[in-house]
Amino acid sequence: MSAGRVALITGASRGIGRETALAFARAGFAVAISARTVAEGDRHEHMVCDASGEPLCGSLDGTARAIRDAGGEVLAVPMDLLDDRSVQAAAAAVLDRFGRVDVLVNNAIYQGADLNAPLLELRLETLRRVAQGYLLAPFLLTRAVLDAMLAQGGGVVINVTSGAGESDPPLAAGRGGWGYAYGAGKAVVSRLSGVLSTELGERGIRAYTVNPGVVATETLRATIGERGLLALRHGAAPPAVPAAVMLWLATAEAAPELQKRTIDAQRLALQRGIVPDWRPAR
Repeated sequence: MSAGRVALITGASRGIGRETALAFARAGFAVAISARTVAEGDRHEHMVCDASGEPLCGSLDGTARAIRDAGGEVLAVPMDLLDDRSVQAAAAAVLDRFGRVDVLVNNAIYQGADLNAPLLELRLETLRRVAQGYLLAPFLLTRAVLDAMLAQGGGVVINVTSGAGESDPPLAAGRGGWGYAYGAGKAVVSRLSGVLSTELGERGIRAYTVNPGVVATETLRATIGERGLLALRHGAAPPAVPAAVMLWLATAEAAPELQKRTIDAQRLALQRGIVPDWRPAR
């Protein structure tokens, strides 16, 4: 059992989740990481593949190894958002190992190849998976750690949203824009933090909704394609930028005032100098 601060980051096999886990580990947190992909090359139903049909690079093993190489403490816990028992078992494993969770980052989402299907091609089964991955799984995981957070006197929950949940796509789905399923899922994510802050803020729970903006990840390229990236015009930030912002939100004295709103991670990084050597591409 660890006596220090503990962060649980979901979707940590690659991209934003991986960089966030590394950022918290470097800051001295013991880190629990979860994802479906345990080893490089693992295959799963509804997985996102690259243009050649191969699984995207990244795994829990790889992230855990990077954290250990940096001198951090890590627990890698496989978790499938589409399986309630898997989500609950992951939370139980983290609490059994560390006895506490100080920061929960709900970053993982359902990302099947059908996620951005055009409306006329969208199937009810896809929306059921989105409801499970974007609504039910984050609720179950958050609820599972809240009792421990309240017992220890407080905690931080960070929910990773997207502009897709709050605005219209720049292009039609299938031409580089996002589809209804993804937009609806992210709109659901955007509502959780404000409820947590309102209902449990007086008991020490802080909660934030973070929009990373356009971030150059393997998954973004695989899901919306090069045309979609070009349509966004302003380039993309590296995953380390939203990762640094989430660490700042969890630890900075000035962060609580940013609750009950959607935080633009890239704008906040510039305003607060959180990533001093980064500037957005023009």
